[in-house]
Amino acid sequence: MAYELFAYHYDRLMEDMPYDAWLGFLRECWERYGKPKTIADLGCGTGSIAIPLARQGYEVFGIDSSENMLAVAQRKSVEAGRTEPFPSTGSVTWLQQDLRDWNLIEPVDAVISLCDCFNYLLEEDEVIQAFVQAYRGLEEKGLFVFDMHTPHQLRTYAKEQPFFLNDDDIAYIWTSELDAERCEIEHALTIFVKETKDAPESTGSGAERFRRVEEFQSQRAYPVEWVEAQLRTAGFSEVDCYADFTWSSVTEMTERAFFVARK
Repeated sequence: MAYELFAYHYDRLMEDMPYDAWLGFLRECWERYGKPKTIADLGCGTGSIAIPLARQGYEVFGIDSSENMLAVAQRKSVEAGRTEPFPSTGSVTWLQQDLRDWNLIEPVDAVISLCDCFNYLLEEDEVIQAFVQAYRGLEEKGLFVFDMHTPHQLRTYAKEQPFFLNDDDIAYIWTSELDAERCEIEHALTIFVKETKDAPESTGSGAERFRRVEEFQSQRAYPVEWVEAQLRTAGFSEVDCYADFTWSSVTEMTERAFFVARK
């Protein structure tokens, strides 16, 4: 996914996402498993997780393959620093790298990847490669924390689609088509965005205009048992799995599985 112009509207479309719940899960995770100092955030997008973590005093490396998403993240982090400086121990560094093949100068205490980033890896060998790379990028005893949509969630998307949004400044039509055999879903979004003077695609004419943006994304869900097995094969000595922002066990009705693996 290049995201292109979509990156500049991503936060507006995602403003109802449970970022506080993700951050709360991480906070409780550190309490249970040990608090890190350095964190690599894979698929960091526009920094909605990385920036709050830096504010909490962590040294964060935000890694994403999209140049445009990182440009938005950089702008947001600068604005956040102006509003309230980060603690002396907190920082965020943005890096354009692939989550299957990323490198830092030194290993980190924790690798995280939230908001179902790993579901965008559409082949088993890509997931395995990403797990191996996460293992390599961790300090000994370091934690790998990520979430994935379950097969149940993708089937639910296919059953409940289409989805619609119709606000004054933005609207979309979102349809989904499921390949049941591969448990792979393609999302097609037609987005209409009200232009503003500071938007990178604005005509600057002063007239009220809406720009149409087409975005296509594919995700694949993998059985939880398979994911756990691949983490162990990659070398992780301890692998736990939890359901939907809780510390409960995964069931057939779980929508989002959280994995915590220790090197």
